[in-house]
Amino acid sequence: MLGIVAAVLFFFAFLINAADISTNDAFSSTNVMLLGLTALALHVAGIGSGWTRRR
Repeated sequence: MLGIVAAVLFFFAFLINAADISTNDAFSSTNVMLLGLTALALHVAGIGSGWTRRR
């Protein structure tokens, strides 16, 4: 699930950068890309990958 979130955030960062949209400092393409990298790192670490039973 977090992998999909990361892909969407990367797409938004690409659109902001490619269209040269001027946004405020909190919603810049670099900050959105860093949020995507955080979600991707959590996904690779196994957090948010789904429910599993522990025995």
